[in-house]
Amino acid sequence: MNTARDNTDTRSTDRAIAIRLRKVEKTFGKGESAVRALRGIDLDIPAGELTMLVGPSGCGKTTLISILAGLLSRDAGDMTVFGTDLATLRRDRLAAWRRDNVGFIFQQFNLVPQLTVAENVSVPLVLKGESVAAAVRKSAELLATLGLEGRDQSAPLKLSGGQQQRVAIARALIHDPRLLVCDEPTSALDAELGRRVMELIRGRSTSPDRAVVVVTHDDRIYNLADSIAHVNDGKIDQLTRVAREASAPATP
Repeated sequence: MNTARDNTDTRSTDRAIAIRLRKVEKTFGKGESAVRALRGIDLDIPAGELTMLVGPSGCGKTTLISILAGLLSRDAGDMTVFGTDLATLRRDRLAAWRRDNVGFIFQQFNLVPQLTVAENVSVPLVLKGESVAAAVRKSAELLATLGLEGRDQSAPLKLSGGQQQRVAIARALIHDPRLLVCDEPTSALDAELGRRVMELIRGRSTSPDRAVVVVTHDDRIYNLADSIAHVNDGKIDQLTRVAREASAPATP
């Protein structure tokens, strides 16, 4: 993989900035038991690009993407996401903002066992006001592109780990979010399927008015990134710009 490294500045000037973070901090707990998860994050995430966050376990990557997606609040610093400071939104408005703008692929999948696979995928569309029938139909179509044709009426617990992960990916993509946030999206997939899924994520979610942020330990997919932010002890200590040939999105 050919890369250009910048160890002194974590800001990109090539594209419009989708997400801007300055001195962002997050601490869990108080007193002697307090854990400083983020210690002053400075990072610009360009629109129309896929940014990967890499680093050792416990360095703050999941905390960071949870703040980007509005699932956690920051304790200090400044952050805007597509021009919106999430800290200024009331709880109900923040929930509506997440519904309309964010797709989140959780590491633990978080599928609802009482719902079918297609119903799980359709939830974001139903929350935006689409009819259940139309949402389930669209969900089945997307599941087929992810190699899950015929499994739309299955119970999630009847699927393998890799199949459940693809259901979680479909749920995050179904409403065409502006911000797609992924926590280890290839962890349960083999090399070939993982790469094809990542290419689908690129093809569906990188455009001038969108951004994708992926937390990963999977170095097999590093060359699908536009930028790799190296996280260490709650800070960004290096940004790598990835030079790669453009490739057409693949369908699993």
